[in-house]
Amino acid sequence: MDRIKITGGQRLNGTIPISGAKNAALPLMIASLLTPDRLTLKNVPNLADVNLLARILRNHGVDSAVDGKRAGPSQYIGETFHLSARDIVDTVAPYEMVSRMRASFWVLGPLLARCGQARVSLPGGCAIGTRPVDLHLMALKEMGAEIDIEAGYVIAKAPGGLRGGRVVFPKVSVGATHNALLAAALARGETVLENAAREPEVGDVANCLVKMGAQIEGIGTSTLRIQGANRLEGAVHSVLPDRIETGTFAMAVAATGGDVTLEGARADLLKTALDTLRKTGVEVQETNSGIRIARNGAALEPVDVETQPFPGFPTDLQAQLMALMATAGGTSVIRETIFENRFMHVQELARLGADIRLHGDTATIKGVKGLTGAQVMATDLRASVSLVIAGLVADGETTINRVYHLDRGFEQLEQKLSRCGAQIERLTG
Repeated sequence: MDRIKITGGQRLNGTIPISGAKNAALPLMIASLLTPDRLTLKNVPNLADVNLLARILRNHGVDSAVDGKRAGPSQYIGETFHLSARDIVDTVAPYEMVSRMRASFWVLGPLLARCGQARVSLPGGCAIGTRPVDLHLMALKEMGAEIDIEAGYVIAKAPGGLRGGRVVFPKVSVGATHNALLAAALARGETVLENAAREPEVGDVANCLVKMGAQIEGIGTSTLRIQGANRLEGAVHSVLPDRIETGTFAMAVAATGGDVTLEGARADLLKTALDTLRKTGVEVQETNSGIRIARNGAALEPVDVETQPFPGFPTDLQAQLMALMATAGGTSVIRETIFENRFMHVQELARLGADIRLHGDTATIKGVKGLTGAQVMATDLRASVSLVIAGLVADGETTINRVYHLDRGFEQLEQKLSRCGAQIERLTG
């Protein structure tokens, strides 16, 4: 397995281009199942999860072609995917595929809406919690689906097609909102989704569906009204910039010091996270080209944060903030309200010298004067990059093992950091 080696202590200066959002690209690719026409997606990040989903969609009959990155200064511009599902050849999503990437479960809604049936494996648990699919199934039942569970598979049928309905989510779920939104785009009549997720990635998918012919009101709010179409058409859509990558690099700059422009980043996608950074004493400035992050000598101030659905502080930036607060001048408190078991990075940060105490869903971080390089192990996608941030400020050499987690969600991580002065390299094999 590949490893990443970091020699800490280098300030970051320069420009880091922000890739397209993985959390939008995946459901956008799945939206190709809804139309026999071509769906063209621009600014798609080159990630392990994206490539895996392309293979999963091919199993259903989606033809895909990719325009590669251009040479020269545009090398960081995302890829362009052309997806065409003229005929759905298989409505089964087998366990061996769904078990490798949870988001592939979202094919359930589009397959059911277009074909009237689907057999999709239950995704099971994962490293950061159980994340049940009951809300997905509840939403589809409200749209007229008949659902049974047999031998670990969801067997869904809608012989006469899905119909509009009123779905009230008892709790905010990004995945269930995606699944219901995609299905409702082809359902007969109006579907109302209440307490829907407001994450920007949901809005990006909704905007694409509108281009494809769906009528959707309330984009960006917690109530979505979708007028289902008899047929959706092809479209061209550009994936919005990745707010989690933006926040990750912003915290890396904040931790190491320096001055970096996050090119193509949009501040409106992560206002709460940027406001939190400002409270730590870091300079955050919107520019014509993106967001400028700077910290030149000022000490980091501790902060207290509670993760919340958008527009609150993102759970996907919790581990990165913890790494940042590990060297702040005081005690910080982080409460994780979204996922259970999402503190597995704590023991790895402790190997680098971080002083963190856990009590239930709350982590108390007492800032230390410095971290020390060590061997650590990536545990999940977002936690992995917290170890990168810690390694960038640690004294000496840090080696991160099992970095395939990073490859799932961060495009050209080492290259982007090294071009700003970080001493970081991938050790292959």
